[in-house]
Amino acid sequence: MAKRGYHHGNLRQALVEAALDLIAEKGPTGFTMAEAAKTAGVSAAAPYRHFAGREDLLAEVASQGYERFADVLEFAFNDGQPSPLAAFEAVGRAYLAFARKYPGHYMAMFEAGLAPGHTPELAKASERANRVLRRAAETLSARIPPERRPPSAMFAAHITALSHGIVELYARGKPGTRTPFTPEELLETGVGIYLRGLGLIERD
Repeated sequence: MAKRGYHHGNLRQALVEAALDLIAEKGPTGFTMAEAAKTAGVSAAAPYRHFAGREDLLAEVASQGYERFADVLEFAFNDGQPSPLAAFEAVGRAYLAFARKYPGHYMAMFEAGLAPGHTPELAKASERANRVLRRAAETLSARIPPERRPPSAMFAAHITALSHGIVELYARGKPGTRTPFTPEELLETGVGIYLRGLGLIERD
C-alpha cells in the first residue's frame, strides 16, 4: 500500500484517510496506530499529537461518517415531501446507498464497538443522524391513534435494525449475498410488512 502524504497542519485528516484505507483492508479493529501512521507516511509517534489511541481515531472516522449520514438522510427525507410515506421510503434507500458509498465510515460507525458517547463529537453527530430517523418515524406515524402509536425512537430503531441487517447480509459483498432480490427490494417489502402491521398502509 502506498504511503499517503499530508499537508502541514492537516495530519489529523491524513490519519482519518489512512484509517479508512485500513478499515477497507482489515476491518475497523484489524489495524494498529503504527499501521495508520505508516499509511499516512508519518512517524509512529505522530498520531498521538491528535489521538490518544486507535479508538479515538475510529471515533473521529465515525463522527465524520455520521455527519455525512445525517446529510444524506436529511436530503432524502426532505421535510416529509412529497408525502410522509414516500419520504420514509426515500430514507430507507438512502441508508443502503450510504453503506455502499462510504463503507469505511459505515464500519467505523456500526462495527467498531464504540459507545455513542465515546467523544462529544461522536455523540453529537450520531444524535443528529438518529434525530432524522425519529422525525421520519414521527411524521409517518402521526395518524396512528396515540394509544396504538409506538414511540418514535422504537419505530426508528426497528427500521434501522432491518436496514442494517440487509446491509450486512446482502449489500456488502459478504457471504449470504446470493439472493434473487436486490437489497432495495428486500428493504421495501420488509418495511411494507412492518407498516401494514401498524395500519399505516393498506393490506393487499
